[in-house]
Amino acid sequence: QVQLVESGGGLVQAGGSLRLSCAASGRTFSSYTMGWFRQAPGKEREFVAAITWVGGWTVYADSVKGRFTISRDNAKNTVNLQMNSLKPEDTAVYYCASGRVMGLLEAHYDYWGQGTQVTVSS
Repeated sequence: QVQLVESGGGLVQAGGSLRLSCAASGRTFSSYTMGWFRQAPGKEREFVAAITWVGGWTVYADSVKGRFTISRDNAKNTVNLQMNSLKPEDTAVYYCASGRVMGLLEAHYDYWGQGTQVTVSS
């Protein structure tokens, strides 16, 4: 089992920034990739970004490319999502996830955090 705890969500004005963090514990050696997903009200959960623990390979959704940056701290088993130039359409619950493969689909991830709310006001 891998336990994931997100933090850093909140309310920000459009154009502002927020930094989300995800702390992983438990059987973290079984994790190859860490991803961030989000779910807006009335919408399906969607992929945001992912990073591998080894090598730090990253992938981003087109909607956040150039504005969001995912990073990892292997020593602390922590993954961060720096979100800049936020837009109202970025408003969602953001989830951290751990998977054994690099992928963009929910099915690629085995463990999920409880989510943290990000609200961007216009």
